[in-house]
Amino acid sequence: MAVAAAVTLLLFFASCMGASVFCTGAPAAGFEDVPTVPFDEGFTPLFGESNLGLSGDGTVRVTLDRHTGSGFISKHYFHHGLFSADVRLPAGHTAGVVVAFYLSNGDVFDDTHDELDFEFLGNRAGHRWRMQTNVYGNGSTARGREERYLMPFDPSAAKHRFSVLWSSDAVVFFVDGTPVREVQRRAGAGMGGDYPSKPMAVYVTIWDGSTWATENGKYTVDYRHGPFTAQFSGLVLRGCPADATGDIRQLHRATSVHRCAARERELTTAEYAVMTARKRAAMRRWRWKQTLYTVCYDTDRYPAALPECDVSAVERQMFERWGESKVAFRSRQSRVETPLAPPLVSMNMMQAD
Repeated sequence: MAVAAAVTLLLFFASCMGASVFCTGAPAAGFEDVPTVPFDEGFTPLFGESNLGLSGDGTVRVTLDRHTGSGFISKHYFHHGLFSADVRLPAGHTAGVVVAFYLSNGDVFDDTHDELDFEFLGNRAGHRWRMQTNVYGNGSTARGREERYLMPFDPSAAKHRFSVLWSSDAVVFFVDGTPVREVQRRAGAGMGGDYPSKPMAVYVTIWDGSTWATENGKYTVDYRHGPFTAQFSGLVLRGCPADATGDIRQLHRATSVHRCAARERELTTAEYAVMTARKRAAMRRWRWKQTLYTVCYDTDRYPAALPECDVSAVERQMFERWGESKVAFRSRQSRVETPLAPPLVSMNMMQAD
């Protein structure tokens, strides 16, 4: 069976070699049927309301100018779910600008908050946007689980869909329906208390990240190129809302979680949620080409890999000891990006399905 799986994955890689950045099709299956939520039904302004705009087609605009950023938040906290948005980012010189689509309960749990992030990091004109994903649980920001990637397309030219699937067992980040990162809880030897387990709200924000967002603060926001506006549409809140009549600080307890058990089973058995060998092959190829940094190979920070990391001796050679990709670095130095051959497929990945 392992040999057959290996052949399947290698054929998939070969069929994609002539494609653009990543293969679509099967990995995106099921997303097209997920219902969206009108802004007024699912969300409310968070800050900078004068910089929020709502179009007749349901598109929400968040703007950063020299006076303020802006953002909105879901009306409910959720026990797990699929959360998604079609995003179009600002064009031109956007160094220092941060656009975020994320889940958090930091407004409720000051010291033990959970968080799942898509952060889009602006850049100088002519340079590509970066994307960062973060996974924090129970206030574990000191044990950061960050990854950073090159955006494989121009996110200002057209909208692209970004999705977070969060269950009690795993977190999966998707770009245009293709999984790009999977973090498994792995009970026992896994993340333990670091896994995000308390109800979270969904946030969208745009703000000034001059101190760190572009080359560690080397390039800051230049408001002469502003204002900076990001567009959000196709908003999805496919989860079990926490009981609005209860104390949110108690809603991660067993009784409240049990109330949402059936909804979670429905979520995790949906076509888009099932991580098949084909989807993991697409994820592996995307990560091979786009990953700039991963905490799993940052031995300067973590001499022993974090427990949820599925490390590979082959892949380890592709990263510097501080977690930066040697392959992505070489690609960034070239004017023309050529498709890179995928790494050898590990037995762990083949046996996972």
